[in-house]
This record gives sequence, C-alpha cells and structure tokens, in this order.
Amino acid sequence: FGADLGAEKFFDIKCRKAGLKPAAAVIVATVRALKMNGGVKKEDLGQENIEAVKKGCANLGRHIENVKQFGVPAVVAINHFHSDTQAEIQAVKDFVASMGEEAILCRHWAEGSAGIEDLAHKVVQLAESGAAQFAPLYADELGLFDKINTIVQRIYRGSEAIADKSVRDQLHAWEQQGYGHLPVCMAKTQYSFSTDPNLRGAPTGHTVPVREVRLSAGAGFVVAICGEVMTMPGLPKVPSSEKIFLNEHGQIEGLF
Repeated sequence: FGADLGAEKFFDIKCRKAGLKPAAAVIVATVRALKMNGGVKKEDLGQENIEAVKKGCANLGRHIENVKQFGVPAVVAINHFHSDTQAEIQAVKDFVASMGEEAILCRHWAEGSAGIEDLAHKVVQLAESGAAQFAPLYADELGLFDKINTIVQRIYRGSEAIADKSVRDQLHAWEQQGYGHLPVCMAKTQYSFSTDPNLRGAPTGHTVPVREVRLSAGAGFVVAICGEVMTMPGLPKVPSSEKIFLNEHGQIEGLF
C-alpha cells in the first residue's frame, strides 16, 4: 500500500484522533516496484532495467512530496532484493538525492538488524532534529466532500472527485446530523494514484469517482468508496497457515 493510502490515513485520521505528532517518516521502496511503475511486467522484474527504474522513480517522488506535505521529514529505505543490481540501486539513490533527501539500502531480510543499522541512525537523526512541523491535510471544519476533494487534488494529483447527487446528499445529511467534523477514509486501489490499477507512475489530472460513502460513527470517520475497489480482501481457499509447522528441532518451517 502506497503512502497515498497508509500514510495519509495515519496522518489525517490516527494522528488527528490520538493527538500524535510524528517526528520522522520512513518511505519504503523496492527496485522491483519502481521497475513495475516504469512499465516492466511482473515476470521480467528480475532483469536489470535501469531506464525503467528511472522512469518509475516518478512514483517514489510523488510519495516523498506527499509525506513532506504533512510537514514530516522523511528518509527512503530501499528494501533490498537479491536480484537488484548496483546500477539500479544507484539510480534510486541519485533520484532521491535530486529531491534533497537520502535513500539508504536496507539488507535486513538477509542480515537481520545489522542490515538496517544505517537506517536506524538516520531515523534517530531526523527525529531529534526538530525539523518536523506536522499538520493534517485539512481542518475538521471543512465539508466532507471538500475533504475528499482535498485528498484527491493534493495527494492523488487528480483534477477532482466526482459523485452522484445521492452520494453528495448523503454527505450533506450526515453534516446536518453533526458528523461533518469527521475525517474521511479513502478506499481505492493500492496500485495507482488513480482509481485505475493499471495507471502506474505518477498520473495527474484524472478524476476520482466516489461511488458510495459509509458512516463509521463509532470509529470516527466517513469512508469514501472509490472506483471499482473491493472493501473485503479476497482470501485463498487454503490459507498459508496450514503449511506452517514446527519441525522436530522446534524450528518454524513453511513461512516462505
């Protein structure tokens, strides 16, 4: 899930409700994901493609910009895969440096905590720098549809949110009932800044259709269902847990 979903919800909903003020953020990126955003098919991600990495970095750049919109300093953690080449990794580092930030290679999957020590030191440095000036994206007093539109325009870089009259009327009714101060929780595809899962990279100017809204009064937010997204994830008939077991030495097997 990109920072346009997870981070935005954390900053605009969780931090608002809990009174949290983040001091630093870590944006996790992979060379594989950047190549996919650069147009490479999933089955070809293991092959070196520096140009695709550079093209896909536009997606990473958008996430960096979005996190900085909340006034939180960020560092990019490159989650290392064994198929990543040095040239591809350097391309990511160079791009992030061009945006005035730092990208750190993390090898924790292979090396454990030692493989992520540099990142830990950087996070401490950012957190203790006092550079954070955190603020949510919108005020409580803003109208519900205006909050949705603010996220669409500032985080997704779309032109506007669109919705049928019935959706707008429902939002207005909730405002009349005293729920207008609630933040909004956007539900859309995790594969794109748009509602089209195949539109990769860093698209701009797209419309974001809101097909349905749901009031979660107890939780304290209004859910906006966008595009064709499903709100319940599909689960396999046979869960992975059935393949996980303890061997005769008391070690866990079947995790990978």
